Order: sequence, then C-alpha cells, then structure tokens
Amino acid sequence: MELFWYIVLMIMLTVYIILDGYDFGAGIIHLFFAKKEKDKKAITNAIGPFWDANEVWLIAAGGVLFFAFPTLYASSFSGFYLPLIMILWLLIFRAVGLELRGQVHNKLWQLVWDKAFGIASLLLALFFGIALGNVVRGVNLGMVTDGSSTHEAHYFFLPLWNPTFSPTTEHLGIIDWFTILLGLVAVVALTIHGANWIIFKTNSDLNHKLKKTIFKLNLLLLVLVIISLSIWHIIEPNPFHNFIEYPWFWIFPIITFIGLFGLFKVKSFKRDGLGFLFSSLFLFGGLTTTVASIFPKLLPSTNTVNPSLTVYNVAAHEYGLSVGVYWFVIATILVAIYMFVQYRVFKGKMDDVGYGEH
Repeated sequence: MELFWYIVLMIMLTVYIILDGYDFGAGIIHLFFAKKEKDKKAITNAIGPFWDANEVWLIAAGGVLFFAFPTLYASSFSGFYLPLIMILWLLIFRAVGLELRGQVHNKLWQLVWDKAFGIASLLLALFFGIALGNVVRGVNLGMVTDGSSTHEAHYFFLPLWNPTFSPTTEHLGIIDWFTILLGLVAVVALTIHGANWIIFKTNSDLNHKLKKTIFKLNLLLLVLVIISLSIWHIIEPNPFHNFIEYPWFWIFPIITFIGLFGLFKVKSFKRDGLGFLFSSLFLFGGLTTTVASIFPKLLPSTNTVNPSLTVYNVAAHEYGLSVGVYWFVIATILVAIYMFVQYRVFKGKMDDVGYGEH
C-alpha cells in the first residue's frame, strides 16, 4: 500500500507541475514579453478559466502527503517552513494580481497588478525548482553536529542560505549553488511551457515571436540540463544506481530528452498543440527521472547518523492506507468528470473569453 500511495502522490505532483506550470510560464511571458494591452489580455484569457482549478492539485497532493506519509509531512512542513510561507504569499499575490487587475480601469493600478502577477509567477517557478533541488540534495535530519544528533531523527530546519552557499556542508540552507541551478532549470522550462500554452490557446500577435523565443530558451535549457547531469555526482556519489538496478527506469530520461529535442522543432509545427505536448513530456520526464533516481527515498539524509525518510519508514498504518483507497477512487472519478467538462467547455482558442473584465 505504501508504494501505491507513493505513486498517487507523485502523479498528483506531476500533474500539478504540468498544469499550474503553464500558468507560471504564462506569467513570466506576461512580465517580459507582453507590452501591448491586447497581448496582456490574450495571456490572461489563455489561463483565466484554468489557473484556480490547477492549484487544487497542489492542495490534493498535500492532503495525500498528510494522510499517507504523516511523518514526512510533519518533518518537511516544519523544516521548510520559511520557504513554504514565501510560496504561499507568492501564490496569493499571483491570484490577486489576476483578479484585481480588471477591477479599476487605471493604468497605474493595472501596472501594479501586472507586475505582481508576473514577478510572483517568476519567483514561484524559481522556488519550486529550488524545492526539487533540496529534495535531491537532502537535508541534515536530526540536525547532526560534530557526529551527534541534536534533535529527533526526522527533525530538521533550514535557513534560507548558509554562509558557504555550499550543498555539501554540514549545516545546509535552502538556497545554494546546486538548488539555484535547478531553480534556473525550472524557470526556463516553465517559461517554455507557458509560451507553448499561449500559442496553443490563442491567436495572439506574440505567437510568432514566442516560437523563436522557445527555440532560444530550449538551447539554454539543454545547456542547463547537461550542467546539472555533469555535477550530479557531487551531490550523489552514485547517481545512476537505481537505473542500473531497475533498467525500466530509463524510460523516464528517454521521455525527458524526447520532449527536450522535440521542442527544437517548434517553429515548424503545423499544429499549435504539439509544442505544449513536448514541453509536457519534458516536465513529466524530468520530474519522474529525478524521483526515480532517489527511490525509495522521499527525503534523503545528508548525514550517516539518521536514516533517510523513505516510502516505507514514514508511511501511515496499513489499515488507514487501505481504507483510503475507496475514497481515492470516488475522488478520482469526480476529478475526472470535472476536468473533462472544464476542458471541453473551454476547448479551442481563448482570445474572446474576456477574463477579468468588469
């Protein structure tokens, strides 16, 4: 049952990154590329009917984490308390920016909320990439100092950064050069993803320019991915051990590179949705490859005193996990119906939706 709920949790997080990821990317495009009012409206129209529903996947993933892996939930929500609060405020500002912009027809008012929406989207993409970097790198469980654990084995707390800015020091911070690198990968990847969604859902004048931008950003993304892979051994001495032990895991990096190299053809695609498909494949493959590389660990320990938090040592009781399956089936059916109706109602181009107009 632990493995079943682990897969459920990973699916929810992957769906969240793909769906809300295009919202973040659209916000970044809005911040840097949308200069004309009609371009801004095209972007908000493209994500307007979807963004709040997309965020529900994050809440659902948090609920599954609380239910199925309570020890991990307690450990991570206390240890990552500061960045989680920052993410919460950024989610609020992004939503407020979208909803309040059209309330007053004043250029200064609209400018303020445009910036709130764009900057919050950019920082959210960066912070979620940094969060993934923290999971890959691990944390100092038990707050071990000089070989001795100063707290219980699953406890940790991280400041925003440490004086050395290093991912290999004993007392780690949220931000170091490794987590920043993965944060940059996330920003570039989600910008591409958001641009593909805008192309898919609108006939904006920006679309031709965005295709050229996607190609250039994809070159940068390829370089960042190569750098990330080349320095992975600094964080994990044997980074490919799971792929050797479980050869079928190679399907995930293959999907990643199919998505990555497919994006180089974005300028020649006849169908607008193909770019979004390839960026979705890259996000899916990248996240699942990362997860597969550390399996069965959920949160690695950077010390040898306390064990890593794994799928098996942080799970709830077997009876509770079994009972939860019935409710999960009901919830899955309801979500599937909702998403089918939502995407059917808002299928096609969204230029004339008029989201946020009052």
